[in-house]
Amino acid sequence: MHDQYHLTTTWVGILSLVVFVVGYYFIATEDKYHINKAKPALFAGTGIFMLIGVYFALNGLDGHALESEVEHLIVEIAGIFFFLLVAMTYIEAMINREVFSALRYSLVSKGYNYKQLFWITGLLAFFISPVADNLTTALILSTVLLTIDKNNKLFLVPSAINIVVAANAGGAWSPFGDITTLMVWVAGKGEFVEFLYLFPAAFLGWGITAFLLSRVIPKGNPPFCVDEQKVEIQEGGKVIIGLFALTIALAVISHQVLHLPAMWGMMFGLAILKMYAYTINRNPSPTQLNVFSWIAKIESDTLLFFFGILAAVGGLHFLGFLEYFTTLYEQFGATAVNIGVGFLSAIVDNVPVMSAVLKANPNMGADTTAQWMLVTMTAGVGGSLISFGSAAGVGVMGKMHGIYTFASHMKYAWMVLVGYIVSVLVWYVQFEILRIGA
Repeated sequence: MHDQYHLTTTWVGILSLVVFVVGYYFIATEDKYHINKAKPALFAGTGIFMLIGVYFALNGLDGHALESEVEHLIVEIAGIFFFLLVAMTYIEAMINREVFSALRYSLVSKGYNYKQLFWITGLLAFFISPVADNLTTALILSTVLLTIDKNNKLFLVPSAINIVVAANAGGAWSPFGDITTLMVWVAGKGEFVEFLYLFPAAFLGWGITAFLLSRVIPKGNPPFCVDEQKVEIQEGGKVIIGLFALTIALAVISHQVLHLPAMWGMMFGLAILKMYAYTINRNPSPTQLNVFSWIAKIESDTLLFFFGILAAVGGLHFLGFLEYFTTLYEQFGATAVNIGVGFLSAIVDNVPVMSAVLKANPNMGADTTAQWMLVTMTAGVGGSLISFGSAAGVGVMGKMHGIYTFASHMKYAWMVLVGYIVSVLVWYVQFEILRIGA
């Protein structure tokens, strides 16, 4: 933050805040106005910086500070943007090779009913997300849900919420399970092993929410004809699964060992996928893989939504709004504010909220590690309280368009809240009373 700029009370500060709030209103009421959430997000994010630019020009201020702020923000956004681009391309590739249809067939043909499928997909989400990150996990499993039964909203909505909550909770106890957790780890606020101590709080919080959600799952089994054709993974599908695992590993290695952004490893993984498609296409086989057609099928609006929302928060940060954050810690103490961060990360995406906490770098008191673990968990788990509070939620809204929406999520939000409270209580008993992991 450039300390010389405290523009919160100037016309540009007030107008920018208005643009942000109005933009957010239209994002939240996507169902009502039928306006894609990417549009208001992009308008708010780019518009705020245009206003700041005008203010600088009118007042003859040094534009270099603004320029360096925007350049820094572009790097931040690009890291997430390209990471997601590659993850989504791999998912489209696996859809194309009928990986998920085969998974659906094996789940449905075993005769599992709706409730059993609800628990299986939830558990998969919780244990895949620490490795594959919460957004990728949520996208994979929401695709599976749609292939199980794309019409039964009574099954799809609670199951989608379960996957979002499980993916976020699973991502919270692994340093690369969530973008926010990754940010805390990179900033050196916790050692690799210290994040693993969050497992009990994350697991029990998700478990309680899942138990409540499971009570509204309809009885019966998904549609399955006895004469339904067995679905096999098509040529190249299994190799693509392996390449996807390799790509995630490359992202971690490039970040941890090579001091490159995680997205660099992801883009290298995309290059490998393209090379593999080229070798298959050269062979005289009936299979022709077209990587560009997979990229074309990506939910671009999800990527643009992220661009807009991160830009908007970056703008508010530049104007000085996030400085109020630090005073909150002095006023109310770290525990109370860190629990509040969870609720804030539900309204504003948890990535910019965590970046705000890290930029403010407040005094966390005597139990620094325990408090950083608490804010890591609340930002991750709290993002599930509202449908667009986390990357996983936004991804699933894009994938299950018109089924998993802001309104359909809010109907069951109290169940997520109960789980959130349980997570915080488990953290308190474990870290503050038993002193395990603190």
